[in-house]
Amino acid sequence: MKTPAECVSLDEVRAEIDRIDRAIVKLIGERAAYVHAAARFKTSEAAVAAPERQHAMLRDRRAWAEEADLDPDVIEKLYRNLVAYFIVRETEHWKTL
Repeated sequence: MKTPAECVSLDEVRAEIDRIDRAIVKLIGERAAYVHAAARFKTSEAAVAAPERQHAMLRDRRAWAEEADLDPDVIEKLYRNLVAYFIVRETEHWKTL
């Protein structure tokens, strides 16, 4: 692992970006397992979507983005897409319980 300042070539920068992206994908997979587990505790299909939870979660992610000096609109869009995907998967799983 190299810091951005330690990279001496574009290939090294790209290798570090790939390393980080691999970790992000692995963490999304870990998140998916928890989403799957959450379905066991939902009492209705409406509870799966949990719009009030989504609103609070997005507000938190926006704040975290600001703390990380990232564009909160971009982070919100990313999470909206991620959550939409997981709601479909969790709903499918919930229906099998």
